[in-house]
Amino acid sequence: MRAHFILNEVLNGFRRNVTMTVAMIITTAITLGMFGGGLLVIQMADKSQKIFLDRVEMQFFINDEVAKADPNCQKAPCATLRTELDNASGVGTVTFVNAEQAYQDAKQMFAETSPEIADQISPDSIPASFKVRMDDPSKFDEVYNSFAGRQDLGVEGALDQRDLVKRIFAVLDGVRNAAFAVAAILAVAAILLIVNTVQIAAYTRRTEVSIMRLVGATRWYTQLPFLLEAMLAALIGSLLAIGGLFIAKAFFFDRALAGLYGVNIVPRITVGDVAYVSPWLVIGGIVLAAATGYVTLRVYVRE
Repeated sequence: MRAHFILNEVLNGFRRNVTMTVAMIITTAITLGMFGGGLLVIQMADKSQKIFLDRVEMQFFINDEVAKADPNCQKAPCATLRTELDNASGVGTVTFVNAEQAYQDAKQMFAETSPEIADQISPDSIPASFKVRMDDPSKFDEVYNSFAGRQDLGVEGALDQRDLVKRIFAVLDGVRNAAFAVAAILAVAAILLIVNTVQIAAYTRRTEVSIMRLVGATRWYTQLPFLLEAMLAALIGSLLAIGGLFIAKAFFFDRALAGLYGVNIVPRITVGDVAYVSPWLVIGGIVLAAATGYVTLRVYVRE
């Protein structure tokens, strides 16, 4: 009987304050959707980092004088450098790229993306180099620092590709932070809507509540329907947010990132990824509504 009464009160509250309730549901859905998007970006960044770190290389550029004298790296000091790199602890593969090959690779790379840059590249503008990939990433700094300054072996400069990876992840971090910032602003709006909805619901039923208190009903019993209204609205909002994430995955992520998925640059966002963050959205929405509703009732409703 009591459960039936509380359920009826919750449904009546929805009907009486339908516009406020709908506004709260929509705001909660957008808030949780942005928060869920931020969580998906974090998952994408973590997977991307693993992909890039598995491929990351260091590159040692050879002095032009040494490269011209020994274009195929068959004698000292170039051959000595190759041998020492091969024998360095943690090194997996060492690949020598002569100046001609480097020039052709650069022309091909920029021909598709920036033809004007490709036209400006000359055979002397790209130096020969060694590309080193590690089997043991923990030794990366040790090897890089050991050979980056080896001018005696013809090393003129060095490139740590982890710097490029950090720049890529800085972009993903920016997207994540923007999503969380918008979610935080919308969370404030959702909290204010919950506060207003609970206050209005309590005010419109103040006579009923007063009578119930006079006949012995506890404060918790009279205020529970208001709290459940807010929690139910948040539950609906969280389910809408989850649905929105599945739609965004199918019609935005899968289409916009299809090219990057194909070459394994960015990891695919899967149904499992969305399913993983979904319970957190439901829990977060309900907890937000419950906490806000409870505080509102304790502060503004004294009956």
